[in-house]
Amino acid sequence: MALFVWFICWLSVVYGQERASLPNMVIFIGDDLAVRDIGPYGNHVVRTPNLDKLSRESLVFDKAFAASPTCGPSRSSLFTAMYPMRHGAHGNHSGVGEGMSSMVQRLSALGYRVAIAGKLHVGPQEVFPFERIAGTNAPEPGFENTPGLHYDLILAPVDKWLGTQKPDKPFVLIVADHSPHVIWPEKPIYRPDEVDIPPIHIDTEETRKARARYYTDVTKMDTNLGTLMNLLDKHGMTANSILMFTADQGPQWAFGKWGLYDYGIQVPFMVRWPGYVKAGSRTDALVSQVDILPTMVEIANGMPPKDVDGKSFLPVLKDPGVKHRDTVFASHTGDRLMNRAPMRMLRTDRYKYILNLAPEIRYTTHMDRATDHDGGREYWPSWRIESFRDPHAAAVLWRYHHRPEEELYDIGADPWEQVNLAADPKYSDILERFRAQMKTTREVQGDYETGPEDLNAPNKNRGKAKGPVAPYVF
Repeated sequence: MALFVWFICWLSVVYGQERASLPNMVIFIGDDLAVRDIGPYGNHVVRTPNLDKLSRESLVFDKAFAASPTCGPSRSSLFTAMYPMRHGAHGNHSGVGEGMSSMVQRLSALGYRVAIAGKLHVGPQEVFPFERIAGTNAPEPGFENTPGLHYDLILAPVDKWLGTQKPDKPFVLIVADHSPHVIWPEKPIYRPDEVDIPPIHIDTEETRKARARYYTDVTKMDTNLGTLMNLLDKHGMTANSILMFTADQGPQWAFGKWGLYDYGIQVPFMVRWPGYVKAGSRTDALVSQVDILPTMVEIANGMPPKDVDGKSFLPVLKDPGVKHRDTVFASHTGDRLMNRAPMRMLRTDRYKYILNLAPEIRYTTHMDRATDHDGGREYWPSWRIESFRDPHAAAVLWRYHHRPEEELYDIGADPWEQVNLAADPKYSDILERFRAQMKTTREVQGDYETGPEDLNAPNKNRGKAKGPVAPYVF
């Protein structure tokens, strides 16, 4: 009997030590952020000192992609490791299908406490039963009665939560910022004359004023990241915590969010893992955000799930020079009434193929149509005026509103995706390969959509939700 008791005690000690040795995993998610608009990826205008510091301590992924260029579907994919058509929340503000498993169930089963602070925007609750850190969402000053898109991330409750953690219980912490999602701060810290204007946009005074506000919000997000990093230091958790930084998709600018060009679908991704990942390193490995959860499961000594689209990139963390994927897939359904132009994408190291399912529909988004908030309305009229004066401006608006059935780009030669090669006979073999691969990929995904989502279809993915199926905040 004494020997049995001794064995149980020994087993408990060993099990406790094994769990204690597992790293905490923290993911900071920026909201609507382009890779090209932060310092670690070459932007020399915007000030992101904390991201710059993190990049020097991390492995930086130069070819990471979201599964969707829209908030809800993208986050649902990150948390389920499935592409949108498989998990079901392929339209914005919709919920995933019943019976799905998310990061919460998979990592809780491996001994982790799984919590979220800040923006939520996934559902239903039973699929995403995060421990919600209360008080981390607050209306911006002056908008207490009408918060809408005016929410701030509050990190004081995260500080308190970190202080309650036990060393023998590893945790996963999602910190989801509201910046730089519109509405951008009204008082910018950048001058209009100092910002850069991408070649895919139209350079007007109003554009520069809006971009100064956007960059201000990027810096605001960077400050929040710095606060989180300081909190990990304060609680002595930095050495035993993996810190990942990413964004849900690109920004609310033309050819960004709600589209499958790289400005909308490529995301920043950095992984800091002291003692394991080489600080200040970079990788060209092609990864999707659906790969993050399987990687976390493997880090937690679990078997990466087989019933998902993602696959672990732990080998890349060990050796940044190894290859991970040949192709990444992404899809966009729409944002209900404001966005009715569904599309699909395949992206390799060099080429991009986009299939527009409803090219007959004039492409529009909140940028050119919304009148209830900034994020387009403050500068779009100047774009229309300029399009009658300047050939470049006219071309930008034409390309924005009119999408052909197929698009093919050589990203190496054309990083801003301005020259569609789909009709060029020299690329016919590449185009045919993409067509065949897209057909197969869509069949695997159960994706038989041929046009915009049916707004009259009943929402089958509500679960037990009484309010919004995918609440913006909690």
